[in-house]
Amino acid sequence: MVETSQFWAGIDHFLWLIGEAVFHVGIPVGICWSVVRKMGGTPILGIILGLTLVSGQLLNAYAVATPPPEQIPHWDFGGFTVDMIGYQAQVLPAILAALTLVYLEKFFRSIVPAVISMIVVPFCSLVLAVMAAHFVLGPIGWKIGSAISSVVYSGITGDLRVIFGAIFGFVYAPLVITGLHHMTNAIDLQLIADYHGTMLWPMIALSNIAQGSAVLAMIYLQRKNAAAQEVNVPAWVSCYLGVTEPAIFGVTLKNFFPFICAMTGSACAAIVCVSTGTTANAIGVGGIPGILSMQATSMPTFALSMLVAIVVPFILTVIVGKRKGVDKAAEAAQIEADAEAVNEQAAANLESEHEFKAYLDGEVISLKEVGDGVFSEKMVGDGLAIKPANETVCAPVSGKVTVLMEDSKHAVGMTLSNGVEILINSPLHTRDFSRELSGAL
Repeated sequence: MVETSQFWAGIDHFLWLIGEAVFHVGIPVGICWSVVRKMGGTPILGIILGLTLVSGQLLNAYAVATPPPEQIPHWDFGGFTVDMIGYQAQVLPAILAALTLVYLEKFFRSIVPAVISMIVVPFCSLVLAVMAAHFVLGPIGWKIGSAISSVVYSGITGDLRVIFGAIFGFVYAPLVITGLHHMTNAIDLQLIADYHGTMLWPMIALSNIAQGSAVLAMIYLQRKNAAAQEVNVPAWVSCYLGVTEPAIFGVTLKNFFPFICAMTGSACAAIVCVSTGTTANAIGVGGIPGILSMQATSMPTFALSMLVAIVVPFILTVIVGKRKGVDKAAEAAQIEADAEAVNEQAAANLESEHEFKAYLDGEVISLKEVGDGVFSEKMVGDGLAIKPANETVCAPVSGKVTVLMEDSKHAVGMTLSNGVEILINSPLHTRDFSRELSGAL
């Protein structure tokens, strides 16, 4: 679409503004800010540290595999050099750098006099943390990623590729939790450059689908739990479109057994995928739409692998979930929620039933203004008085007439359904309440 339409090319180019902000810049900056804030450091220093990991002066982490080593920019300090490499979408370097900043800041605050701490502490902490991040911690994190990439490259092209496929399919989801899954992009790009395709990306797309299928099983098991479905359904859709984090952190890992069932299903699908040599032309499109990234000859085999990634995790999750009573728990939770709703409605109805209205048209005054020595002193309870504007007295609330002064007919008592008793009294002793009250009730 981008190649054939300038409109969609523009849309694609524009939307990447958001994608780059989230995946290239946002992850390291957000991690540094969050770690520093949680550990009691100065959050703005964490943001600055994160920005130094993704500065435009540095070679983008996604492009590290492209140029030869001699073309990678570097800082030259005379006796030694340091590669100017960014850490876009990297988790471990950001965490290590942020922790270092926090401990440096706490150390300097403990030894620097308060009168100069505002200048000395941020400067010394930030400079040393940035040096540690680019000189030591970043390369260590990168080496971890390179080691993983080397293992992946050897496994995907070796004689034991079926075993490798099973292992990679099983462990890819845990890599997503740590953020290390981003490191597979470099090896994917290298495979595409060397072999005009990658067999790694199809397994990644299948892992997305497997997690989504486990969530789909949870939707089935918790179909009577409306609260759970508010999380399950969006996570399932997101997974099938290639983004697994909402499903992993919100559903499968939270309940754990769906996570393991999805990993198992992903391993089975990866075995089929590697055995049939399923190859992708490019990376980036995951989940079910990932079939669009496959080479034309691999689309049927990827479809078969997708079927495995859908069926196996779903069946395993349903079986284990039923044994754990997840479906019963969901039903009980819904029953409890329904009962709570009924109680709330009953309480609302009761409150409405006992809502007092004016029993007489006129001017409301306090009991003290009555001045009869009994009601004005609240000897029979609290209340109010009304100077009447007409002669019709109505029941102020739903209830039962339980007391009526037979001779003078000047007072009437009522009992409400909740046991509360009220009295309506005319100090003039001239009103006959019996006809009006009986009609009103």
